[in-house]
Amino acid sequence: MSAAVTAAAAVQQQLESALDRWEADILGLSHAIHADPELSGEEYRAAKRVRALLGAAGFAFDAVQPSLPTAFSARYGGGSLVVGLCVEYDALPDIGHACGHNVNAASAVGAALALAAVADELGITVKVLGTPAEESYGGKVAMIEEGFFDDVSLAMMAHAAAADVVGGTSLAMCNWEVLYEGRPAHAAAAPEGGINALDALVVAQTALALARQQLPAGAIVSVIVTEGGSAVNVIPERAGASVELRAPDIATLQVIEDRVRRCLDGGALASRASLTVTPSGHPYAELRQDRYLSEAYRKAMVLRGRDVAFDPAPVASTDMGNVSLLVPSIHPLVGYEVGGAVHHTAEFAAHGATASADRAVLDAAFGLAMAAAAAAVDPPERERLLG
Repeated sequence: MSAAVTAAAAVQQQLESALDRWEADILGLSHAIHADPELSGEEYRAAKRVRALLGAAGFAFDAVQPSLPTAFSARYGGGSLVVGLCVEYDALPDIGHACGHNVNAASAVGAALALAAVADELGITVKVLGTPAEESYGGKVAMIEEGFFDDVSLAMMAHAAAADVVGGTSLAMCNWEVLYEGRPAHAAAAPEGGINALDALVVAQTALALARQQLPAGAIVSVIVTEGGSAVNVIPERAGASVELRAPDIATLQVIEDRVRRCLDGGALASRASLTVTPSGHPYAELRQDRYLSEAYRKAMVLRGRDVAFDPAPVASTDMGNVSLLVPSIHPLVGYEVGGAVHHTAEFAAHGATASADRAVLDAAFGLAMAAAAAAVDPPERERLLG
């Protein structure tokens, strides 16, 4: 047996031993977050729980912390290769952890605890970033803008799912809040004196429906009306909508942003209403997963008895996409039994603290840790990631 193989086996054993040692704490964290869901940007108790566990494991919290109140930055070790672990912990209104972010959080923390056990040996720094509000405004993007990913060599997290998948992409996305403002008038006595804001929105929706045929392939435009008048006998003074745009990549997203904005402007022009378009959160870029790290993760998961599929198809949208355009990243899906339920349903949330979900937490933690370790001891890969 070669020295390299022996060393790799020793690292694997150390990672497994660390996960065994911290298993109760890791699963306790998953269950606590699952039982106590908090909405985007309000994850105070979840962040406190994660920080407490990291502190108990000897992680130090950076002197400068993110401005988002439920974000944090912590690290262990002093090696040149900085492994970033992204911890998501926000839930959805009314249905709790229907996207499995308690599994996401616990698996990332588990990977960090495992890697801390070999940080000196591998010459790495384990950097854990608490990244709030993935379901809404994109905490990772805010943290990129504040420089918290500047020293990161590679970034990792796993996402809860019904099946194990690596290599997937995501759709670029942005959200707008649209408001038309006109002038009220009595709908029967003096309709000519009004400016109908709802008419503006109807014209805009019609223009969008016609424009969809000419949008780039893969473009998705979704609209809901949030405000459309208060009384049938009053010309609506205000009309509002939420607009969500998705595209295969950020460049295509910018193309459809221009087309959609023209449709919205058309509604204002036709009705004489004023228009205000307010971005809701940060635009999300497409996810680009690193092939080497994905393959290293897949091989590690085989050791846990998992058959992990490689599938490049896009799955929803995530602010991890923005991270992946900045540094080599992975965002594999880790599967557990969900009874046929799909993400963002109460049924999916109900399975988040089961024995199957617990196994997913520990397996994903192992897979992420092993992928980082593989890159750290592979000279060409280490040079690439440091370059």
